[in-house]
Amino acid sequence: MYFQDNFTAYKTIVIKEVLRFTRIWIQTLIPPAITMGLYFIIFGQLIGSQLSNINGYSYMDYIVPGLIIMSIITNSYANVVSSFYGTKFHHHIEELLVSPVANITIIAGYVSGGIVRGLTVGIIVTLVSLFFTKISIDSYIITFFIAFLTATLFSLAGLINAIFANSFDDISIVPTFVLTPLTYLGGVFYSIEMLPEFWRNVSLFNPVLYMVNGFRMGMLSVSDASLAQAIIIILIFIVLLTTICLWLLHKGIGIKK
Repeated sequence: MYFQDNFTAYKTIVIKEVLRFTRIWIQTLIPPAITMGLYFIIFGQLIGSQLSNINGYSYMDYIVPGLIIMSIITNSYANVVSSFYGTKFHHHIEELLVSPVANITIIAGYVSGGIVRGLTVGIIVTLVSLFFTKISIDSYIITFFIAFLTATLFSLAGLINAIFANSFDDISIVPTFVLTPLTYLGGVFYSIEMLPEFWRNVSLFNPVLYMVNGFRMGMLSVSDASLAQAIIIILIFIVLLTTICLWLLHKGIGIKK
């Protein structure tokens, strides 16, 4: 009975989360496609046509995986941080906390919603990229696996941001000052082999670098980091952030007054 009740709660949260972003698809699904389309035009065609190949691929082909994973990162994060904070703001979170629903079920429900939105936007951006280049996927299994893990990781990060947020302004601080710099400096638009040795070594401490290159390995079979290294690092962060989320909900930090 306990498992069945929690599974029902999980399904309810996921359905609510999916309906939430699909109902306003003009705001949640179309803007990322337009933004990434502009990236393809400006960086891929206008600037990329003036650059030499990277690891045997044209500049356009090389940045496609990075732009796809960047869209997955930003949208999985945004979905959870905005939704969970909205639940806090409207005081719906109290209903979950007093119900016999396990904290891990609450986390899994919101994270699953973020994963669905992140992967949906990733597919849309992939389709948009086909208007600019004909790119083939080397390994569908690796590509999907890295995309799934990345969406999971940043959904958890979005949940932590939402727990600590005290206003709608607070949910934009981390994406602006942390997420965006890490993403742009994570090898989306370049190979770290192009950097001076000092900055190449600094880049190795950026976790986004391993997500971008793990995804690029799946699509193009080229990477600045080993696939095993990328998967291990992502899994470590997932376990760490899941533990933090469980502890925060258990303590009621940022939720209980």
